[in-house]
Amino acid sequence: MEKQNRSKVSVKGEFAKKVWGNMNKILTAALAFLIILALGGCKESRQITSEIQTAEGYTDAQIMLIAATEKNRYSEVYTDRIWQIPVDEEGTTFQEYLLREVRSFLEEVKLINLLADQEGILLTGQEQERLRELSEDYYDSLTEADRNYTNITLEEIYGLYTEYYRAGRMVDELTESVDLEISDSEAKVIVVQELRVTDSNEAQDIHTRVMADGVDFSVVARAVSEDREVEKQVGRGERSQEYEEAVFSLATGEISPIIRDGESFYIVKCIDDYDEEATLERKQKLALQRKNLAFHRIYDGFIAEHSVNLGGEIWERISFSEEEKSTTTGFFEWYEDYMGQ
Repeated sequence: MEKQNRSKVSVKGEFAKKVWGNMNKILTAALAFLIILALGGCKESRQITSEIQTAEGYTDAQIMLIAATEKNRYSEVYTDRIWQIPVDEEGTTFQEYLLREVRSFLEEVKLINLLADQEGILLTGQEQERLRELSEDYYDSLTEADRNYTNITLEEIYGLYTEYYRAGRMVDELTESVDLEISDSEAKVIVVQELRVTDSNEAQDIHTRVMADGVDFSVVARAVSEDREVEKQVGRGERSQEYEEAVFSLATGEISPIIRDGESFYIVKCIDDYDEEATLERKQKLALQRKNLAFHRIYDGFIAEHSVNLGGEIWERISFSEEEKSTTTGFFEWYEDYMGQ
């Protein structure tokens, strides 16, 4: 099965997208925490500690697999020249930054699994079978170079996928009662052409010009607006009340009166008074925000009393500058294809 690979802004961002951000898609139950302990075998593992229990962390091979996946994703887009580029004033390299994000991602997945353990989240036999099938197919997709570089085993892949799945299941369990009904009015997105100036007399002159027959609003806006961007999508709740009251009452093709908002004066032409695709996307985004807030009301209390720390020398041994042949990028894509519906 051939997979398409997608780049990410950061691992933590991907976690938010796939575990919190796709809560409506990923997950229907989970596996007992003891299975994770059993999967570690005799391999070296990073230990984690919480205030109430000690549990197995991730093996070096599991860490290497996620790190290699993210390294290869970035390399496909930006090439290997990016790894020693500083990303902040302290001189943190992009490699150091990405490894820090990988570590944060794994610690967060582990922490949610500890919460799932406390809540007694278990997998059904059918779910275990599906995760096993996923793990086997993903393992078979790895090249010999991928396996030699990471030293990953089938059981370790199964352990990672199980914890990833279980973390998402925990999110669903804690947010299943959240009302996700978002009205069209609340989520509505319109498309406008907008010009902004800071002089009231100038705004009056411009408004007279754009209201004249045959005048191209966009041409005037690009010539006089103090903002570079003229065409914009605007969603409910994103702008001031004064702005929204004027703009959301416009029909397609209509031009607003002068809108004063703080020290600025706006004149707006409505290009589309209902962007259906953008409204649907924003409706989904607002629903996920509600779910995320509900989850954090419980999760934040848990992490205030529990912590994980996936330390160890493995983080010092990983070097993206070394010549290596691993090309794997599909860990999350395989998961999405198998478990994301």
